[in-house]
Amino acid sequence: MIVRDIMAKTPICLEPQTSLMDAARYMRDRDIGCILVGDKDKLVGMITDRDITTRAVAKGQDPKYATVKAVMTRGVVYCSEMQKLREAAKIMQSKRVRRLAVLDAKKRLVGVVSVSDIARAAKGELAGEVMTEVCRPARKTRRAAE
Repeated sequence: MIVRDIMAKTPICLEPQTSLMDAARYMRDRDIGCILVGDKDKLVGMITDRDITTRAVAKGQDPKYATVKAVMTRGVVYCSEMQKLREAAKIMQSKRVRRLAVLDAKKRLVGVVSVSDIARAAKGELAGEVMTEVCRPARKTRRAAE
């Protein structure tokens, strides 16, 4: 099975200046946990529900005024739509991420694949391997302690 068979197609992409409140509403209304961030025609990051809570709300930022750019994860980890699930899972494990942007042969964004997508498609074992690595507690950093 390949990534294209299980990915969420037509991913949402917000501009960096979007408020966190609007980003959270997009997530709520579409029942998703992440949104890609694009500036003009370039993919510049990804924001998750966790980014909003741990990087903004926990620090007292007002989601009406704070922007996606302020708390997004910069850079995007991606895979090809033609990659095998196991290959995508290895990328998730090595980068310790739960979601990957999916690009076609022309490097255009065509979807997003998550650990849950892999779990549904691969009957759990592969997803378990990924989650074991992704959810391994990170070493406490100075930033995390703040």
